[in-house]
Amino acid sequence: MPPTLASLVNHSALKLTVRAGEEHLDAPVRWAHASELTDPVPYMEGGELLLITALKLDAEDPEAMGRYVKRLAAAGVVGLGFAVGVHYKDIPEALVAAAADEGLPLLEVPRRTPFIAISKAVSAAIAADQYRAVTAGFAAQRELTKQALSDGPEGLLGALAGQVDGWAALYDASGAVVATAPEWASRRAARLTPDVERLRDRAAPASAVVAGSEDRVELHSIGTGRRPRAALAVGTASTLGTAERYALHSAIALLTLTTERNRSLQAAEARVGSAVLRMLLAGEPEHARTVAGELYGSLLDAPFRLVVAEVPAAAAEGGDPFAALTDTVESAAARAGEALLVVPYGERLVLLVVDGGAGAAACVAYAQALEAGRGEAPEPGAPDGAALLLGLSAPAGPIAAATAYKQADQALSIARRRGRAMVEHEDLAAGSVLPLLADDAVRAFADGLLRALYEHDATGRGDLIASLRAWLSRHGQWDAAAADLGVHRHTLRYRMRRVEEILGRSLDDPDVRMELWLSLKATSSGTE
Repeated sequence: MPPTLASLVNHSALKLTVRAGEEHLDAPVRWAHASELTDPVPYMEGGELLLITALKLDAEDPEAMGRYVKRLAAAGVVGLGFAVGVHYKDIPEALVAAAADEGLPLLEVPRRTPFIAISKAVSAAIAADQYRAVTAGFAAQRELTKQALSDGPEGLLGALAGQVDGWAALYDASGAVVATAPEWASRRAARLTPDVERLRDRAAPASAVVAGSEDRVELHSIGTGRRPRAALAVGTASTLGTAERYALHSAIALLTLTTERNRSLQAAEARVGSAVLRMLLAGEPEHARTVAGELYGSLLDAPFRLVVAEVPAAAAEGGDPFAALTDTVESAAARAGEALLVVPYGERLVLLVVDGGAGAAACVAYAQALEAGRGEAPEPGAPDGAALLLGLSAPAGPIAAATAYKQADQALSIARRRGRAMVEHEDLAAGSVLPLLADDAVRAFADGLLRALYEHDATGRGDLIASLRAWLSRHGQWDAAAADLGVHRHTLRYRMRRVEEILGRSLDDPDVRMELWLSLKATSSGTE
């Protein structure tokens, strides 16, 4: 603790006497300063003990002293020391009354106590306090380092919480709580996720203070890159002191070192993961297992899903567009203890996630959040992956990895055409092929194929389109199709001959019938 007015009064060598403001003697003194100016306020920073002899003051004028003391109190001066026996034999009553009215401590300084002695006492106390803080800071750093090495981030958080007499929490890159100390702080830490997310959007290092009814919380980003890799929250009942600040900064440094070391390991893992993926896609699952070893082995022992993500060309500008997706999926997989493979693959990002696991669920939830935030169409240039497109394969194993990649690529192509954030291959297989006819190229083909028939019908010389649709829907059964149209079967036969003449194609050819049926569906879906 810094020196206080009370500690100076109790200093046996100074012989100071309290004349007013006894109730505020616990105020810390940041410096002792002598000034005989009638208005020393412009030179004050707050927290000073001002020492005067009243050389230029009319200390016996109640109004003048009232104004003088008010200015000092408003400037943050914590006490006033008055030297008696210099210009005044005793402290004038006008000054004593003014100090009492403002609650400003007024100390009587005997003639035998020079101002320099008071300044030295304050300076020595400040130096001793700083030495204690530095010593405590080094001790805290040793303890934090010991706990970090023995028990990891959880041990470090516990030691930090003890050092600051509060609580501490660590968040991952997505803003989710990784660990807290003590455990009772987990609920309080979880409520700060929105604040952590806002901090994440700022370049590291970044910090913020969140003041609430429960405590005062400091948030600090962890990491040296453009995007923070983690965040640290520290909650205390009041502002951190010097020793507590040393402990906090030591914890940030240790967590940053751990994070950066992990980043180097992750870079090495990414190179191994890239080799594993290429072997899987090349149809070499056994070689992939050998290279993966324990790093990705569990992922290759169970059914996995393959996710392919890309960014539309119009939105691929600046930064890492896959960073937010990567952080979200990695955090979910880490919390669930799942293996995960994330590999940049050309202009794409490929992820292998456990089928039915937290990583796969995080991909789906991420895509749903994108859909909810942007509607049905991607916004060109949207930041942080807001324009990402994802394709998700069906469950597969190492032997079928190449097939899974094709499935994810096909699903991604459909997502691109439909303006969707994600399409799952299983949805395509379980659905109908007809929605795929909405493609502009298919519609253009259909319009070109059927144009002559539509033009014929437009002249009022027959209903060839309706007749063709009825005949095809009845699989070429003349009587049934004629009944649907309400015409004689000979009339329908005549119309079908006219269709063949106009199109120059035979309806006996199954390929022709298929193309005509799909073309009718494509043109009708475009007008419905």
